[in-house]
Amino acid sequence: MDLALDEAESLEKPLGDAPTGPGPQEKARSLWSDAWHQLRRNPVFIISSLMILFLVIIAIWPQLIASGDPLQCDLSKSQQGSSPGHPFGYDTQGCDVYTRTVYGARASITVGVCATLGAALLGSVLGGLAGFFGGWGDSLLSRVADIFFGIPVVLGGLVFLSVVTSTTVWPVVGFIVLLGWPQIARIGRGSVITAKQNDYVQAARALGAGNGRMLLRHVAPNAVAPVIVVATIALGTYIALEATLSFLGVGLRPPTVSWGIDISNAAPQIRNAPHMLLWPAGALSLTVLAFIMLGDAVRDALDPKLR
Repeated sequence: MDLALDEAESLEKPLGDAPTGPGPQEKARSLWSDAWHQLRRNPVFIISSLMILFLVIIAIWPQLIASGDPLQCDLSKSQQGSSPGHPFGYDTQGCDVYTRTVYGARASITVGVCATLGAALLGSVLGGLAGFFGGWGDSLLSRVADIFFGIPVVLGGLVFLSVVTSTTVWPVVGFIVLLGWPQIARIGRGSVITAKQNDYVQAARALGAGNGRMLLRHVAPNAVAPVIVVATIALGTYIALEATLSFLGVGLRPPTVSWGIDISNAAPQIRNAPHMLLWPAGALSLTVLAFIMLGDAVRDALDPKLR
């Protein structure tokens, strides 16, 4: 016994000048701290975050950079070009294009964020439960998701939203959540199935941990990363989908100010007044690009295989 203790103590002592392990500045980082360490050094993440921060600020307080009223129009100035105080010119109704472009960010950001949160919450809960417990619930969820995957998004929007008379953003948000949750559910299901097979989950089960504790304490924190990546990228596509549906006349409706509505009104006059289409379309493209860039940066940081 004494010989075994002496040998154990000798193994704990450093040999000569050999390194004794990571110092206080070299402590092993968790997945999230390591991801944040990578993101802070990624210029794509910094640029996209600044763009999104600016868009969120003007969506909440558009009056900071636009003092006019987006619904105040003057037909005598219809389709006029830029002028002092109105750098983007006027649309067909004589409304200030600059003011409408700034205020249009509110509807697009609201739809994108609310739809993403709803789809991520619903999809991750259903997919996580199905992947963790398996059985007939897992099979049922897979078949229901297959049905929703078979519905064309634009065609479904034309059918579903054409019977809605509300002018608020919530019918569009509800439709996007209805068709967006299966993708996140499938990602969450696969991630939970992978996480629950890890040794620490099996050890917790052997020690008597209940299903709720294992799911919330051990499985979910290690399976949520793919869901966050998919949801971040999907946010940009949801904003583009809202603009598409509004362009087709079944999404947001006046008096709501939307980039899709302005693009739809400007399309017939693209030859005579291209400025009417240029600015809302450019704002929409930059917004979608910013969220896709952010999603790519988050994916690179959270996926060790891409480093």
